[in-house]
Amino acid sequence: MDPQTALFQQHRPRLFGLAYRMLGTPADAEDVLHDAWLRWHAQDTAALDDPEAWLVTVTARIALDRLRRAKTEREHYPGPWLPEPLLEETAPAAGASTETPEAALERDQSLTLSFLTLLERLGPEERAAFLLNEVFDYSHAEAAAILGINENACRQRVHRARVRLREDRPRYSVDARAQQRLLQRFVTAMEQPTLESLQALFAEDAIHISDGGGVVAATLHPLHGAERLARLYLQIAHNTRLQPLRYSLLTLNGAPALLAWAGNTLTTAIWIEGDGEHITAIHALRHPGKLARLAATVTNPPVGTSLH
Repeated sequence: MDPQTALFQQHRPRLFGLAYRMLGTPADAEDVLHDAWLRWHAQDTAALDDPEAWLVTVTARIALDRLRRAKTEREHYPGPWLPEPLLEETAPAAGASTETPEAALERDQSLTLSFLTLLERLGPEERAAFLLNEVFDYSHAEAAAILGINENACRQRVHRARVRLREDRPRYSVDARAQQRLLQRFVTAMEQPTLESLQALFAEDAIHISDGGGVVAATLHPLHGAERLARLYLQIAHNTRLQPLRYSLLTLNGAPALLAWAGNTLTTAIWIEGDGEHITAIHALRHPGKLARLAATVTNPPVGTSLH
């Protein structure tokens, strides 16, 4: 590998982590890195004082341009838009290897599907400034230089993003073990579903968000309330009674999630938020295009209905 390529590969995980958090889909992040690589390859890298800063700047600006276009497209998206997951072994790191365990945990949380969904509520400029400052540890001055804006404008964008995310963050934060227990209870309830058993899973103000992309059946608007969610999943269980869904538990974006299979076809990726006792939010990604990468990677769907 030539030195120029080796240097790009050295920084690639960080660049991919930034682009993926900006855009929410691995394919878009890969496209950003491809464009960044072409510009890098055409650059006289020997003349650069700080190659990493150059690469981050180019990657951030390409991703921001793509995010602006994507935001316009997502305004016309049929129903809610959810990010595309990454398997645990492919999840990118954001920080340096010398970071503290606390900082590493905070960075891991910035990669969860729930957090990426939350980031969708920010404007592209706020999202870029927030990620550079809060997740990738660039100062306001450094982030401003990367984005080509003045420092005060960058500071204001980060502040607005913090306020918005603070208002919209889940009220509860539970660890992976508690999430896994809730997912196991969900699978058990779906095996012999009743309205009562399903309703007991959900908090009274629980919310359900589903992304079918207009390709497959999905709710076009968020559903609220334990009873409405229970009726929805009771109907799903009824509709699939001739070929019951099978579930596998795995880690997506650093947190427990379920994959639902009909035969050998992956139909849904599910992730949740909870208060420890109940599910407070459930996200169901059903868009076949967004599931294709997972379906190709997870080659052995479960044989039975229990978790594997």
